[in-house]
Amino acid sequence: MSSQAPFPPAPTKTKLVSATLAALLLAGVILVAVVLPAEYDIDPLGTGQALGLVVLSRPGAAPIPVREDGLVALRSSYRTDRKTFTLGPGEFVEYKYRIEAGRAMLYSWTASDWVRSEMHSEADGAPAGTAEFFEVAERTLFRHGSYVAPFPGIHGWYWLNEGDDSLTVTLDAAGFFDFAVEFREDTPPIEHELTATPDPEAYRPSF
Repeated sequence: MSSQAPFPPAPTKTKLVSATLAALLLAGVILVAVVLPAEYDIDPLGTGQALGLVVLSRPGAAPIPVREDGLVALRSSYRTDRKTFTLGPGEFVEYKYRIEAGRAMLYSWTASDWVRSEMHSEADGAPAGTAEFFEVAERTLFRHGSYVAPFPGIHGWYWLNEGDDSLTVTLDAAGFFDFAVEFREDTPPIEHELTATPDPEAYRPSF
């Protein structure tokens, strides 16, 4: 049987002290060469300037270039909406969102049978019966896409069942709209409050 110890011998006090001092020295070098220039604009060795770290601690000295396109920041969270409409033969429904100019909406809708679809908008203050059309489909089962309102008003869809059987249309939408209005024949417009949002407590001012 071997008399060799199963574990290596413990390091001596001299080795422990040496390792500790080496670690402290390395930490000190990192502090002086990297942390102080980047965080406090203190660069005694010139390493911060050489590595480009001093700009991190100098607000305004070298601002990061920021594009002005592609992002539209708003002060409120977006809302989501899901609706299913049943249309008998010859029946129609219009469903439109109140959207301000420049605000976006994502949407997907499907129909259980062939349906006529129109996507159009009515601008604030426009004469009654005036609309701007963005898409007309004589016979379709679905549409998916995105929309950015070119003007403030109500924006949405008209669906007409030209078949002999009842059908359903299911709409899913998400966007920076305020509320929705539903129109049907011989029925007063119905306003729908839209409260679903990723953050119900989000700051939502009226502007």
